[in-house]
Amino acid sequence: MTAVRQLWVVVGLLAAGCLVLAGPAFAQPAAPLVVEATVGYAGFVDDALIAHGLVGGTVRWSLTPRLSVGPEITYMVGPGSDRDLFVTGNLTWDLFRGAARPGLVVPYVVGGAGFFRHSNRFGPDTFASNEGTFTGGGGARIWVTRRVYVGAEARLGWELHSRLAGTVGVRFGD
Repeated sequence: MTAVRQLWVVVGLLAAGCLVLAGPAFAQPAAPLVVEATVGYAGFVDDALIAHGLVGGTVRWSLTPRLSVGPEITYMVGPGSDRDLFVTGNLTWDLFRGAARPGLVVPYVVGGAGFFRHSNRFGPDTFASNEGTFTGGGGARIWVTRRVYVGAEARLGWELHSRLAGTVGVRFGD
């Protein structure tokens, strides 16, 4: 099976799993859906820290007022041709419940597991590897309006790395 086909199988399985887990949210009227865009920095541990820029996106469905689930895709660009792709299914737990209103700060913890693909060029050849991955960490969201928030988070993950990111989220439904 080619690497691209393996990636699509993993993405399909993660999406199906998220839909199954989100079933109770769909049974409730107008369960909130959140779409997030993320940018930031990641440092992979090696002999020296290998810096990467990152961009990503997440879709989360609320299972309860404090627990949400959904897929995340994160793409990282390192030095030269170093590229990394993370596709994970995440659980996010808000540390307290509060109605979204401007100025409200909501701390949270997040954990996820899924698929990691690393690629790099060595001379004329491209090397690529695939493996399982997980991340965990926390952050805080600051509501700008009832539907829009900005936030920051820090995570650790495998392949061993740390990441710091800023997020903009939009909530749909209530």
